[in-house]
Amino acid sequence: MKHLLLILSVLLLTSCEKVLFKKDIGSANPLENFDYLWNEVDKKYSYFELKNIDWDEMRDTYRPMLNENSTEVELFSVLASMLNELRDDHTNLTSPFNVSVYNVALNSPQNYRARTIDEFYLTDPWRTGALKNDFLSNGEVGYIRYGSFSSGFSDSQMDLILDRFKDTKGIILDLRENGGGAIFNIPKLLGRFVSSKTLVGYSITRNGEEHNEFGEKEDFYISPTGNVQFQKPVVVLIDRGSYSAATFFAVATKAFSNITLIGDATGGGGGLPNGGQLPNGWTYRFSVSQLLDLNGENYAEDGVPADIDAAFDWNDLETDEILERGILEITE
Repeated sequence: MKHLLLILSVLLLTSCEKVLFKKDIGSANPLENFDYLWNEVDKKYSYFELKNIDWDEMRDTYRPMLNENSTEVELFSVLASMLNELRDDHTNLTSPFNVSVYNVALNSPQNYRARTIDEFYLTDPWRTGALKNDFLSNGEVGYIRYGSFSSGFSDSQMDLILDRFKDTKGIILDLRENGGGAIFNIPKLLGRFVSSKTLVGYSITRNGEEHNEFGEKEDFYISPTGNVQFQKPVVVLIDRGSYSAATFFAVATKAFSNITLIGDATGGGGGLPNGGQLPNGWTYRFSVSQLLDLNGENYAEDGVPADIDAAFDWNDLETDEILERGILEITE
């Protein structure tokens, strides 16, 4: 547990988007930079076996594309392409002129349109901190839109929202296209919908030379938070754009019988990112841990599946089928 708390405390300060850096060791040689990055990933990346990635093959494929006279642009292109073979949004290469990104959400259809909700569902939305909230279905359902775990809200703001919804049959929490952020907001939010301290999953961190060498499982708990709890049904809307902290949140909900996931699978991002600095000064990051549910299932990187599948129909922009399914789950 101490190791997991250390990781979480780092992310408290840095959020999911940032990274720890090592000192610059100084070299512009393209091949030296390639070898340095390949070896760092080889020693520390956490999802080789789960994703069936042959990292030796990646070296044999991409290293011959470089030589000692390769330009910085050529070097960046090769390194970025190699990193994208990991298919991991927590993997980036950052130079003064570009940042490599693998956008997992583009691998699946989009399932969220803000205007549909704003125009056809919300009548008097409040913007309480980062939480847009309103009543749906003639006041029977409370709706909360949380667009990013990087955005904050206070305990008093959450108290106000839950008090506003105290007479509803249930709450819909919309995490579609929530790309993650500050991981401490997971227990801060989810703790409002639980009645007791509950083990919800585990984290394991790569700690050996072999691709399948990990440390002991570290417990991940959720405890009740704040002055107001909501114990009625809660529906969480998810899609492939629900990434990183949103995936952690989705995994944790599996431990609670009053919470239902509806939509598409999340985008993944269950591995906490860490990284460093190449000899030429560029920085990088990649996943170094894995997130497991209570059964030891490691589907976080491929996405946490919804309990009830639903999809947005782009031929009808006046209806949000995923939101409608959530309303039905609470009111039927």
